[in-house]
Amino acid sequence: MSTMRSGMLAVPGARIYYEVQGVGPLLLVLQGGEGDADRTKGLVRQLAGEYTVVTYDRRGLSRSSPDDPDAPVTVETHVGDVHRLLAALTSEPALLMGSSYGGLIGLVVAARHPGLVRTLVAHEPPALSLLPEVACAGADATFGELEKTYREEGWGAAFKMLAEVTGAGFADREPDVELPAPLSKQRIANMHFFFTHDIPAARNCELDVAAIAALKGTATRVVPAVGSTTAPGFFDHACATELARLLDTEVAPFPGGHNGLTSHPKAFATRLREVLTSEM
Repeated sequence: MSTMRSGMLAVPGARIYYEVQGVGPLLLVLQGGEGDADRTKGLVRQLAGEYTVVTYDRRGLSRSSPDDPDAPVTVETHVGDVHRLLAALTSEPALLMGSSYGGLIGLVVAARHPGLVRTLVAHEPPALSLLPEVACAGADATFGELEKTYREEGWGAAFKMLAEVTGAGFADREPDVELPAPLSKQRIANMHFFFTHDIPAARNCELDVAAIAALKGTATRVVPAVGSTTAPGFFDHACATELARLLDTEVAPFPGGHNGLTSHPKAFATRLREVLTSEM
């Protein structure tokens, strides 16, 4: 197993904690939900023999503390952090694996800074701008209900609702997968930030759909992806389908559901290698 090193990167308004492990092309994992750098350790272990895998705590989560905890945070804020992190770690276009909210951030990075991205695997991104009007309104209403539930009933009820909406869970998992630890104070704090900052940011993000469409046939490759067991009616699944239609490509199925990165790390890593090497 390769040695992991960590660092702190100063960015405008915050310091970003990151971890680097492995050898080979740089692969940045953009976590979903309230996930921090530790969320996908099982996946990183599977990939570190062939990739230099970078994970990080998104601004506002765990060790990446903003200077002003109450300052607004947008998707563009996170994109700026990713831009600076990649610039600090590599001079070459990078591989990106973005799941859920991380997939949305990855899409905006690709739209705004295509030279940074060699391949982006966008796994069920909540890119509501891709959806038809009625579906977009429905997804936005679901986000609104999550925010309302958090405000009125607290993190426990909101977390339960989020699990129901996404279908994420560990009933279907690899036999030896490490189950999530009991909820810690830090993870509850991360949930608070996610429900109060990141869900509103996702709702208000207007993806530059034309810029994404313009990537077709360029050196910046975008691969729409879904979990093989994710319900097709889930709006993140629909976003990936619409992304594939926009790019005139196929949706890449991955093992597991919305949280396949953590429930099926071995199979997910195998599939990710296949997708990333298919262009080489």
